[in-house]
Amino acid sequence: MNEHFSDIFTETDCPSQDQLMAYVQDKLEPAERHKVEAHLADCEMCSEAVEGLMAIRQKEQIPGWLRQAKWNVLQQLHRKTHRKRKTDFYLYIAVVSLIVIFLALILFWLFHFFNTGR
Repeated sequence: MNEHFSDIFTETDCPSQDQLMAYVQDKLEPAERHKVEAHLADCEMCSEAVEGLMAIRQKEQIPGWLRQAKWNVLQQLHRKTHRKRKTDFYLYIAVVSLIVIFLALILFWLFHFFNTGR
């Protein structure tokens, strides 16, 4: 893999998703097409992405599939974070309940100790 992908926060010169789609659908101007092809020669990740896109016969449906895939991923992430929040809430309730019980036992013990000591 190219070393510029080792840090996901660095900007790259990779073509956008729209540019790669236009390249696959053969809708780029010759100059831009040449620029993308030069990039593909040096970028393993982009060239593999284009290779996968080229294997799809119904290229006009790719944008819809990508939107659907993104939507599915977002829904799964939402479900996972919702479950985590629910679990965190129950954990919070359990900890607070234990603290209240512990304080009640201490108060009972102190009250009992001072009343029987007299």
